[in-house]
Amino acid sequence: QVQLVESGGGLVQTGGSLRLSCAASGRTFSSYTMGWFRQTPGKEREFVGGISWSSASTAYADSVKGRFTISRDNAKKTVSLQMNSLKPEDTAVYYCAARWRGTIVVDRDLYDGWGQGTQVTVSS
Repeated sequence: QVQLVESGGGLVQTGGSLRLSCAASGRTFSSYTMGWFRQTPGKEREFVGGISWSSASTAYADSVKGRFTISRDNAKKTVSLQMNSLKPEDTAVYYCAARWRGTIVVDRDLYDGWGQGTQVTVSS
């Protein structure tokens, strides 16, 4: 089982940028498709984006496309979420997730491991 720890959250003004990181340990990281999700109080956890094990494929939610970029470094066992042009509606707890040898999917129930989350707050 993979263990995931997010970092990099914080408070930023509208239009600003943040870079979230997710460090993995445990089973072979390069065999996992990685995803980023976010959640606000009272709402379901939603897909933000994902990256395949080889970085050959990425996918993003329409709400973040063109503003957010996911990358990974299999040697360092990390995955990152670069968030630019942040908006107040991006405020949420952000989670990274791992899916063992699967494709990028938006269904959170198909991910095998989760981090504890990191808070991102965008002020207007």
